[in-house]
Amino acid sequence: MPDGYSNVPQPIRKDGAGWVDKGPRDIMRDLENPDMLVPPKTDAGLVPNLKFSFSDTHMILKNGGWSREITARDLPIATTLAGVNMALTPGGVRELHWHQQAEWSYMLLGHARITAVDQNGRNFIADVGPGDLWYFPPGIPHSIQGLEDGCEFLLVFDDGHFSDLSTFSISDWFAHTPKDVLSANFGVPMSAFNHIPKEQVYIFQDKVPGPIDTQKVQSPFGTVPETFKHRLLAQTPINTPGGSVRIVDSTNFPISKNIAAALVEVRPGAMRELHWHPNNDEWQYYLQGQGRMTVFAANGVARTFDYRAGDVGYVPFANGHYIQNTGTETLWFLEMFKSDRFQDVSLNQWMALTPTELVQSNLNIGPELLNVLRKEKWPVVKYPGFSYYPR
Repeated sequence: MPDGYSNVPQPIRKDGAGWVDKGPRDIMRDLENPDMLVPPKTDAGLVPNLKFSFSDTHMILKNGGWSREITARDLPIATTLAGVNMALTPGGVRELHWHQQAEWSYMLLGHARITAVDQNGRNFIADVGPGDLWYFPPGIPHSIQGLEDGCEFLLVFDDGHFSDLSTFSISDWFAHTPKDVLSANFGVPMSAFNHIPKEQVYIFQDKVPGPIDTQKVQSPFGTVPETFKHRLLAQTPINTPGGSVRIVDSTNFPISKNIAAALVEVRPGAMRELHWHPNNDEWQYYLQGQGRMTVFAANGVARTFDYRAGDVGYVPFANGHYIQNTGTETLWFLEMFKSDRFQDVSLNQWMALTPTELVQSNLNIGPELLNVLRKEKWPVVKYPGFSYYPR
């Protein structure tokens, strides 16, 4: 390697392919994406970009909190789901609003109070904390408010082209309805509306609400029949030697008809096994650690991407893939799908449940592999002596 380039990552593979990059470059970006700078030799063909970071998005700052989003505008391949990362101050409010899309949320930190009312006048008021989920069906009006410690959460919507700024907000509707109409609707003088907002409020600062028991509103029609809240971290996980998986869909969170998900833990040296999903595209959010994913798109096409906390990944329907922990700390991420059920197909299990002679002749493999295939699925795998650890 030429002098002066030995301490900088270069697009040179161990087999000698490539050469130094002497031109203008973002070295920090190259350090974060080693498998894009030096792709594995098995990568081939053209695969659309399957990665975007919330750090590269526009931040909307309001008195009361902030938000940023990743939609198909930022990640064009992501047509099934869109995501919003939002934080609210203590007392900060995401105003009363509703969507044409279903809303699924994962609480990252802090605590919040959520409210909703369904089409039959049944209401819902609950407090949520780290690891809790909520789900509001399309058209259901709701709100979110930060409690004493504030909060940050991920919102996921079942339309990749969704934008959180295009929601139906109560302040926006009031601002665009004549005051005489408001007066006639509520049966109060027009002067009652002299101080309503002139435009959409979106997020605003309010005082921290009192204990939930003091905020209850009794509906003559009762509460919603299916809870909008789910405690994901309270679930018993599927444990394997390499990590764990918690699956949430309409089977254990009945209201969540449009979005299914899994919270995946991959310990150092482990990987989310080679697999694919037979029902829809996969939208990922990386919570902690770092990893890499190779996506196999058929017809000799594959590409590898590197991810870290705050990144969004995407896998098109039925594409084979894996996620490997490439760091020294545990990798945590969410897998999400526009579906009422979580489904995946394990490469290992498929081979184990197929006639041995057929698998052997198809791949030209012997008993060394055939005798260790598993009929039970391990979503996360780790084998002593066969694990990756960063140098």
